[in-house]
Amino acid sequence: MTITLFILFLTFLLVGVPIGVSIGLASACTLALAKVPLVVVPQRMFAGADSFPLMAVPFFVLAGDIMAKGTMSKRLVEFAENFVGYVKGGLGIVAVLASMFFAAICGSGAATAAAVGAPLVPQLKERGYDMDFSAALIAAAGTIGVVIPPSVPMVLYATVADQSVARLFLGGFLPGIMMGVVLMAFNLFVAHKKNLPSGKPFQLVDAIGGLNRSILGLATPVIILGGIFSGKFTATEASCIAVVYALVVSLFIYRDLQLRDLYKIFVDSAVTTCLVMFVIATCNIFSWVMASLRIPEAIARGLLSITTNKYLVLLIINAIILLIGTFMETASALILTVPIFLPVVNKLGIDLVHFGLIITIGLAIGMITPPVAINLYVAGSVAGISMERISKAVVPMVIALVGVLLVVTYLPTTVLAIPNWLMP
Repeated sequence: MTITLFILFLTFLLVGVPIGVSIGLASACTLALAKVPLVVVPQRMFAGADSFPLMAVPFFVLAGDIMAKGTMSKRLVEFAENFVGYVKGGLGIVAVLASMFFAAICGSGAATAAAVGAPLVPQLKERGYDMDFSAALIAAAGTIGVVIPPSVPMVLYATVADQSVARLFLGGFLPGIMMGVVLMAFNLFVAHKKNLPSGKPFQLVDAIGGLNRSILGLATPVIILGGIFSGKFTATEASCIAVVYALVVSLFIYRDLQLRDLYKIFVDSAVTTCLVMFVIATCNIFSWVMASLRIPEAIARGLLSITTNKYLVLLIINAIILLIGTFMETASALILTVPIFLPVVNKLGIDLVHFGLIITIGLAIGMITPPVAINLYVAGSVAGISMERISKAVVPMVIALVGVLLVVTYLPTTVLAIPNWLMP
C-alpha cells in the first residue's frame, strides 16, 4: 500500500492535477483499495483544519494583502532608500532591507516579493540596473518573508509538531537577518563588479522625513511580536490585531485605500486562504494514511541504518527538503514532510524549534528554485522578464542562501540563542 500511495500521488501530479487534489485523491484511492470506509476522508479533513493556531493563517494573509495594496510597502522602500540608497548599488540593498521590514509584517514570501518589487522595479529600470539581476534579488529577498516573524509556515509547523509559535518566531530573527546580510553582501560585490549607479546623497532631513512617513509601518511588527512575546495575546489573536491595525492605518491615517477596495482584497485573501486550508486538510488524510502504514518509522529506520551521525542525517534531510521545495508549494511540502522527519529528529535529540527553522529556510529557498519557484514568477512578472532569464540570474543567490541554511543547521545557537534567552 505504501508504494500504491506514492505512485498514485506522483501520477496525479504528473498529469497536472493540483497538489491539494492530488494528495486527497491518492489518499482516498489508497484507503478504498485497503477497504477502509471512505467516511474517514471527510473526518480527517475536518480534523486537520480544526485547529485554533491555524486561525492565524487567514488573518496574517489578509493583513499582508491590505498592507501590500496600500502605500505601506512604498513608504518602507522610501525609508530604506533614504538611509542606504547613496551606496554604489544602493537600490539593491534597499530591496533587501525593505523585504526584511515587510517580512516582519506579512509572513509571506510571495507577498513580500510583490510588495517590494512593485515600487522598486520602475526605479531600478530608470537608473539602468540590470533587470535580470534586480528581479532575481527581489525574488531571493522575498524568501526572508517566511523566516523573519510573523511567518505562516512557522504557524503550520507549530501546529504539526506541537511546538510554541512564540519560540519559533523568536528563533527566526537571527537566520532571517543572516539571509538579508548575505544577499546585501552579494549585491555589493555585483555592484562594484558591474559599476552599478549610486542613489541620491544621504540627507538627514530626508531620512527623518522618511522615518516619520513610515513609522506606522515599522511599528506593526513591534505591536504584533511585542504582544506575543510579552504574553499579552497569542499568535492567533495577534493576527486579528494585525488586520485591525492595517485597516485603521490604510483607511483612516494613510487613506491609501477606499472602502470599495476592500471587497477585492477580502476575496483575494479568501481564495489564498482556501487554497492553503484545503491543502492542510488533504495533507492530514495523507499523514494519517502514512502513519497507519508506519511510513515515518520506516523512513526513520532507513535513514538511521545509513548513519547514526546526526550531522550526516541533517545533511541528507536538507538535501531532501531542497529537492522537495523545487516542485512543491511551501505549505503542502511542510505539512507532508514534517511528520515523516519527526521520528528521525526525535531519536537524534535535535531541538524541534531548531529543526523548524531548518525546514522553513530549506523550503523558503524552494521559492526561488524552478519549476515551482513562486517568488521567481512574481518578481519576473513585475519586472517583465522571462522565467529563463530570472532563473539563471538567481543561481548565485540560491547558493548563498544554501550556505546560510548549512550554518543554521550546524550552529543551533543561531536559532536557539534568542528563544533560550527570552523564553528559557
